[in-house]
Amino acid sequence: MKNKLTHFAIHIDDVDRAKDFYGGVFEWGFSSYGPTDFLQIKADQSENGELIGALQSRHYSPVKEKLIGLECTISVENVEEIIRRVESKGGEILMPKTAIPYVGWITKFLDTEGNLICAMQYDHAAR
Repeated sequence: MKNKLTHFAIHIDDVDRAKDFYGGVFEWGFSSYGPTDFLQIKADQSENGELIGALQSRHYSPVKEKLIGLECTISVENVEEIIRRVESKGGEILMPKTAIPYVGWITKFLDTEGNLICAMQYDHAAR
């Protein structure tokens, strides 16, 4: 899964309202993961639906302004190398290499156009 879009996040103000909207429009399923203002999005409403994204409170955004749009995550082989490339190409690192336990290593950055992008090195041993 090198350099492939693997996840997206929709920043929300009201988890119940957003869950009702997206569940009704796209027939997505949801499951809890961590805090109550963060839900995993599944491609369908079955118990084993494919994990495709997240509904998450806007307070998790590393951007000060109210983020409108989707926060996309790209699967990469080496987060540290991506951080070096982002910096050398004029991007701005907002979140350094950070572990998401049992998922992998993530960094968040702004591209040269001001878009928020995430790079994830999947590693189930991350702690």
